[in-house]
Amino acid sequence: MSETVKVLIADDQPLVRRGLALMLAPEPGFQVVAEAANGAEAVRLAHEHRPDVVVMDIRMPVLDGIAATERLTAELPDCRVLALSTFDMDEHVVGALRAGACGFLPKDISPEDLVAALRVVRDGEAILAPRLLTRLISTHVTAPDRRPAPAVPSAAEGLTPRERDVWRLIAGGSDNAEIADRLGLSASTVKNHITALFAKLRVRDRAQAVIAAYETGLVTARREG
Repeated sequence: MSETVKVLIADDQPLVRRGLALMLAPEPGFQVVAEAANGAEAVRLAHEHRPDVVVMDIRMPVLDGIAATERLTAELPDCRVLALSTFDMDEHVVGALRAGACGFLPKDISPEDLVAALRVVRDGEAILAPRLLTRLISTHVTAPDRRPAPAVPSAAEGLTPRERDVWRLIAGGSDNAEIADRLGLSASTVKNHITALFAKLRVRDRAQAVIAAYETGLVTARREG
């Protein structure tokens, strides 16, 4: 992997695109290779420039960010996508995560947080606070009895009891250190369980694992009121 992190910025608002690009301009090791005004243009430019990360606005004309993320995940699997949203609890963020985004950024992100997020995602990790992730997904993922049965349960049947425990804790917002502490495991053992869990569930990352947990009914949302 190259030292320079190549970034494509996709947003239908020119000021947002320029603002994000200007945040990265003084940072060593980053290069904004292209800017796109809609999802279709983002997909085309990603094929042309092969960025490491696409910062993808969710709501865009021609092709929205969710559909564009789904295409990029299928067509350029080495390209990571960060969803961009105005609101922390935007229900469309869940669609982007389900489509393969590695997390999301608010549009008012600071330059320091933007740089840190891009580095984390470039290195293959998801960028989203675990408890914000679970709150977002539990709020917006439809309960199992109100949607067609997903394909995940058949894969979930092959999980070991320990893998199921790890999955439940991930869905509850625990990070690896907390899972290790709760289950009395070493950090490396937790990592091994998570690797096996993701492979069996056929999910790419933590975000998709949490979505699957709510879709299959492994955990249920707490309803307020």
